Amino acid sequence: MKTFEAIFNHSPSVVTEAPGHVNLLGEHTDYNDGYVLPMTIPQRARVAAWPNGGAEFAVYSADLDRLARFTLDGPPAERFASCVYGCVRETVAAGVSVAPLDIHIVSSVPTGVGLSSSAALEVAALRALGKLFAAHWDDVAIARRAQQAAIRHTGVHCSITDRVASSLARDARMLFLDTRTLERRVLPLPADSEILVVDSGIPRTLANSACSERRGECESAARALGVPALRDVMDATAAERLPAPLSLRARHVITENERVLQAVRGVSAAEFGRLMNASHGSLRDDYAVSVTALDQLVELLQRDSGVYGARLTGAGFGGACVALCHTGMAATVGSRVVTAYNKTGAVARVLVPGDAAEPDSSRAERHQ
Repeated sequence: MKTFEAIFNHSPSVVTEAPGHVNLLGEHTDYNDGYVLPMTIPQRARVAAWPNGGAEFAVYSADLDRLARFTLDGPPAERFASCVYGCVRETVAAGVSVAPLDIHIVSSVPTGVGLSSSAALEVAALRALGKLFAAHWDDVAIARRAQQAAIRHTGVHCSITDRVASSLARDARMLFLDTRTLERRVLPLPADSEILVVDSGIPRTLANSACSERRGECESAARALGVPALRDVMDATAAERLPAPLSLRARHVITENERVLQAVRGVSAAEFGRLMNASHGSLRDDYAVSVTALDQLVELLQRDSGVYGARLTGAGFGGACVALCHTGMAATVGSRVVTAYNKTGAVARVLVPGDAAEPDSSRAERHQ
């Protein structure tokens, strides 16, 4: 993998990074103004930069071995550079004077599995821009600008959750976030527990279109119930007044919000696991975003004696699963579950714990 020095023939003046994350509970609640419970993973995106004194920004992706160039008035054709372009444009929109840069990006956050690789890159890029050009932003401001960079410049209609998690969450702890108010708390995992994350190997081919459809259904359900968002409905029986599938979509959001609130009140690892199991059942049956392969992987995890509970994580239709395991058991559980699952011809792999394949971060500002 080519370094910054190998590509640009000098050293960077700033190196920053930001983590990917996994949702423990609170799936598809964010665009309903609800509650989420993410935590960071070891994998990170790293951005190294140096003012080049030229007329163009040069962005090199070490993972793709590709170089893109752009100006403020000319966005890059290459999709991998559009996140960085969006961050630069949002920095300028905030009134900060930005000079062209040489930028090197490298990431160990897996793409396409629901672990927020784009959010990690955006947050890392904005941290670098803030440091280089004396923009004194706090972590919430960075998350907001990252969200706008994605919406305005990459065409991704995302909520703020992924960006807040990447910007504000802390290693080995959960972040409780109210997506309407951005009230947040950092909380420990339940006692005697650790996280296992497994990539199912199933591409999330339908996730984007399905999320747009689910968002529309949730908005319709909220209008029918006479509330600004489904977050404002506290009793799941209210959903019974709606026709299907709106009743099912609403029931998932209402019950998922309650599962998050139960978890943050402080529960045992066993009870937290039961909440995760119930979350997966709701995502499968009421929200209809699981697929057979994910259900099979989750069932293997849930049946393992070292697991308290497990569920899909992210938008669904493929991607990753997350499990809450007994302390010291995650690696063993992951190995035996992946071995059993892959006998069907699948290509699942353990992402956490294990070799995170992190970029060299010896000089990076981790903000963790």
